[in-house]
Amino acid sequence: MDDFEQLKKRHIAALAQDKETRRLSEAWLRRVSANRYSYHFTWLGIPIIQFPQDIVAMQEIVWRVKPDLVIETGIAHGGSIVFYASMLELLGGDGHVVGIDIDIRPHNKQTLDTHPMRHRYTLIEASSIADDAAAAVKRFAAGRKRILVCLDSNHSHQHVLRELQLYSPFVTPGSYLVVFDTVIEQFPLGSFSGRPWDKGDNPYTAVQEFLKTTDRFEIDPDIDAKLQVSVAPHGYLKCLK
Repeated sequence: MDDFEQLKKRHIAALAQDKETRRLSEAWLRRVSANRYSYHFTWLGIPIIQFPQDIVAMQEIVWRVKPDLVIETGIAHGGSIVFYASMLELLGGDGHVVGIDIDIRPHNKQTLDTHPMRHRYTLIEASSIADDAAAAVKRFAAGRKRILVCLDSNHSHQHVLRELQLYSPFVTPGSYLVVFDTVIEQFPLGSFSGRPWDKGDNPYTAVQEFLKTTDRFEIDPDIDAKLQVSVAPHGYLKCLK
């Protein structure tokens, strides 16, 4: 296994330097996104709205970190909530997921309320940047030793920056703060008509501003290198201390 791991590291390092593969990967991502590629997949029967590559990356993080609390902003259909819950179920113990969304639609709530993983998660219907939501999360975080945070709600710069300020303190050393949809920065200006985010105003720009204010986090370059295709390039932030 040591030989296998060393070989893997060499190949990942080579990919990190391969500019042509990166260019092709980004072009492929933009192309398939025109047909809402991320909407094509489910987890345990519920739409997850993620790229398979990021699902695998999150599986690796959860299995390695073994969080006893996962905090996620943005619920949508709830597939990722169920994904984290199922991973915690496999790990055993009392691990729990807290999901926050400003609008949990009735049909999604009904599906989530009747899912076999229901005992593993709590749903909070509120703006993720509301003081009450952050206070509720703080109560859940009390006494937890390993906490993972995933941000995937409103993708505008100011909203994500505020989420980073509110929820980054919960992340424990060795765990991750994952900011989804940083990929928006790779799309041409005007690609997100009708949305409050665009090139220059999105999770990527928020991450860049946030990292200037803290020494607790750094981008994990190996995840970007090995995934190549991801909705969260430069968005996997490892907590250092």
